Amino acid sequence: MTPHPAATIPHPTPIPCEEIASHRGFRSLLTIPGIAVDLRYATPDNFVGRNVYGGLDCAYLREEAAAALEVAAGYLARHCPAVTLAVLDALRPQRVQEALWAELEGTPLTKYLAHPARHSIHSFGMAVDVTLLDSDGRELDMGTGFDEMTPASHPEFEAEQLAAGGLTAAQLTHRGWLRAAMRHAGFQTIDTEWWHFDFGDRERVRRELPLVL
Repeated sequence: MTPHPAATIPHPTPIPCEEIASHRGFRSLLTIPGIAVDLRYATPDNFVGRNVYGGLDCAYLREEAAAALEVAAGYLARHCPAVTLAVLDALRPQRVQEALWAELEGTPLTKYLAHPARHSIHSFGMAVDVTLLDSDGRELDMGTGFDEMTPASHPEFEAEQLAAGGLTAAQLTHRGWLRAAMRHAGFQTIDTEWWHFDFGDRERVRRELPLVL
């Protein structure tokens, strides 16, 4: 029997993060106009409380995701010019995903992370964590902070959180602008984190794109 064509296609060779700067498939966040960059895992300002990236430069996305992020920034510039898109996490190498998983392993909070064996879409440069800044460069109130692992962070629970007083209409309006811009550019939301957006079909990404180590 002739094997199915997909069965004969090898998975792309993984790329060390140290080689991303010279890889033509990736684009630096610093080349995208209209956004701010504040990578939280490169600082102690995250749920781990330390710089998880060490000396790695993770201010990159796959070029197709970066182009879409530029579209999202342009949407906001036209429709809500008082705010700016801010990137809190972009490319997250597999070794960093493993370190984050180790921090939460054995707790219910692992539902907020892709298991390293499955591979996070961040580790392909095709996911981004974002928020909005006001005209003074301050983060808009989204109801929870970035990486706050509580039901109030879940888009799927927003209606009941609003009804119970856990979120306000103004906070949901801010989230709505963020989602409108990202969806306009082709990004997809997830149920558990208002800040997280994937670009492209997740299974195709895992199957056809190189993992960054």
